[in-house]
Amino acid sequence: MTTPHPMPYPEPFLTPDPKTATGSRIADFARWAARHRRAQDAHDPTDYQALYRWSVTDLEGFWAAVWEYFDVDATTPYERVLDGETMPGARWFPGATLNYAHHALRNLHPDAPAITALDETGAGYEITGRQLRARVASVAATLRELGVGQGDRVVGYLPNTPHAVISFLATASLGAVWSVCGQDYSPKAAADRFAQLEPTVLVTADGYLFNGTTHDRRAASLELAGALPSLKATVLVDHVGLAWPENRHPDVTVPWDDASTRTEYLTTAPVPFDHPLWVVFSSGTTGLPKGIVHGHGGVLLEHLKTLGLHSDLGPGDRLLWYTTTHWMMWNLVVSALLTGATTCTYDGSPAPMAHPDVLWELAARHKVTVFGTSPQYLLAMAKLGIEPSAHDLSAIRAIGCTGSALPASAYPWVRDHVGAGVQLASTSGGTDVVSAFAGSAPTTPVWAGELSAPNLGVALAAYDGAGRPVADQVGELVVTRPMPSMPLYFWNDPDGSAYRDAYFGAYPGVWRHGDWITLTSRGSVIVHGRSDATLNRNGVRLGSADIHDVVERLPEITEALVIGAEEPDGGYWMPLFVVLADGVGLDATLRDRIRDAIRTGASPRHVPDEILAVPAIPHTKTGKKLEVPVKRLLQGAPAEQVLNPSAVDNPDLVAYFAGLGAERRQARHRHTAKDAS
Repeated sequence: MTTPHPMPYPEPFLTPDPKTATGSRIADFARWAARHRRAQDAHDPTDYQALYRWSVTDLEGFWAAVWEYFDVDATTPYERVLDGETMPGARWFPGATLNYAHHALRNLHPDAPAITALDETGAGYEITGRQLRARVASVAATLRELGVGQGDRVVGYLPNTPHAVISFLATASLGAVWSVCGQDYSPKAAADRFAQLEPTVLVTADGYLFNGTTHDRRAASLELAGALPSLKATVLVDHVGLAWPENRHPDVTVPWDDASTRTEYLTTAPVPFDHPLWVVFSSGTTGLPKGIVHGHGGVLLEHLKTLGLHSDLGPGDRLLWYTTTHWMMWNLVVSALLTGATTCTYDGSPAPMAHPDVLWELAARHKVTVFGTSPQYLLAMAKLGIEPSAHDLSAIRAIGCTGSALPASAYPWVRDHVGAGVQLASTSGGTDVVSAFAGSAPTTPVWAGELSAPNLGVALAAYDGAGRPVADQVGELVVTRPMPSMPLYFWNDPDGSAYRDAYFGAYPGVWRHGDWITLTSRGSVIVHGRSDATLNRNGVRLGSADIHDVVERLPEITEALVIGAEEPDGGYWMPLFVVLADGVGLDATLRDRIRDAIRTGASPRHVPDEILAVPAIPHTKTGKKLEVPVKRLLQGAPAEQVLNPSAVDNPDLVAYFAGLGAERRQARHRHTAKDAS
């Protein structure tokens, strides 16, 4: 069974300013669509719900409108917008040929910054539109000479710097396929991903910055190159100023300066709409990570919609979103270029000990208009007592937040410490579609703890246990009609079986994403956490995010993880693991405070069986809590079957939680033996 989810905030936390809403790009698009596509009443372009209903009932009309409004430049025209709606298998814009890189570079002002490169020291430099185009042309020519052709793969082992953006755009311009991961991955973990692709060229850096330390990755880079036998060459980036050794592998190496400073003319290869653009990888918590392939055209349209309409980005805007290169947000950050906006890269810790408010300082200095981060960052800022408004943040009009559900407690903090008029745009999506299913827009109200609405063009629904759509009730997040950025296929999945099983096994023809959500009757979306990590007490489903939200508000707690584990005797164990703030001990008084907070802030059913202090909570490399793997470790599953240590931010935690599970099973065994005697 599922339980109705209460809506404790009857009034919006923030209502769009009428002038801002009317002047937004999404309102302009609505007016344009009403004139050209008969989309909706042109007299109310700020009616998001009307625009949304049209976008999911008339898929062809909506996506054709996105194409025309953003003036997509196709070398050959499309025959129709959508060839069939069967999922998987729907084909978008058959017949069209185009190139993502062409669109990323065409709207940039030649003398305005295209990329602002930043790091945790506060240093930075800018690359203008003209300079970016020249460097992409040079690297593309270098790749071509190194044997890269259409469909070949180029991979990057790189931090979030302009080198990664330039290498990607150069690869895409050739019709080759790009993939990248950060250098905090071990060489083996990176090879687990890249070796599947049999890449032709590797682009790698000498190191990266993090929390005051320069991490030397020269040996790791060369080890990775040696683990990729298909390589014809490696391009060596001098990022942190470390000298590369003379003895290298493979034999052909090219310094970045040589690759990127040639005088060349940029040409972009027209490719079919569904030609592979990049491969992004699943977290790889068990087995090898899955390679998820997206196409030029699908990404182009989806990111124009997401960034141009939902984020209101355009020429003159600046986007700073903290991300690593292996998180799908990096792909979205690069796509800010599609709108003509400036994108910011950032190398380092989001809150280095020596300068924890550096991102806010940089946002102020560079007049950032959209600032992106995670719930954990905002909660950490509040607990550290950081005062962002000490800096001039008047240019920021929106705070984007993703990675997990943003708790309601963060909303007042943003209002009081960043700016009263700043829109807090909580979003939820995934690497799978390299975009968002639900989020916000300049024309949507904001409710604390909720996402404002499903995104345009996303036929979002919540299904109950019988596969029926429900409202104001917890259900499975599903998408009932195709999106252009759904994967083309998985790499090395020739019959498509792994792809079908991943998303369409539960509901044939309907995308199941694996999250619990509530679609409210007022149009907002509440995300409760992963459905495969759902707590199920006596047949009542509980969302783990609802507990994490309450507990992580307490100043004594830095992070929390709740698990519901079925036990062999039919029992159910629901422990809460907490990471304590410095100097805090978990005594009976604090345990009572935690239980009282959960009882009041969630419900008595949410109160855990035990509260245990742990040194840290394990996450994927992109910061998502590993709820299901921890549950399986506690239940006694072999660690090697549950988690690939290289996919965990702190591999030592795998053994730690496995040990906790073993201790509990031994204690239960002793207790059972005592009872029997």
